[in-house]
Amino acid sequence: MSPQSELSCRPDCGACCTAPSITSPIPGMPGGKPAGIPCVQLLPDRRCAIFGEPTRPAFCAGLKPSADMCGETRGHALAWLTQLEVATAPGRAA
Repeated sequence: MSPQSELSCRPDCGACCTAPSITSPIPGMPGGKPAGIPCVQLLPDRRCAIFGEPTRPAFCAGLKPSADMCGETRGHALAWLTQLEVATAPGRAA
């Protein structure tokens, strides 16, 4: 197993629940969420309240922690995911 596949979420991070936009419905956010806005399902300890639930968006379930994405700090993860959001935004010139 590669080191990246062994990573788990960093406690008190929640960067992946804040930085990216999510276009599919989320319980409590039927229109999804814009980039940079914390998901309503993000608990005070920055864990997902619907982790593993069928109502969790496929986008969330497909986003797996990796050394590149997560880095050593929450700040790194937020910056990395924000850059990815900008690079993949609809209408962005290639």
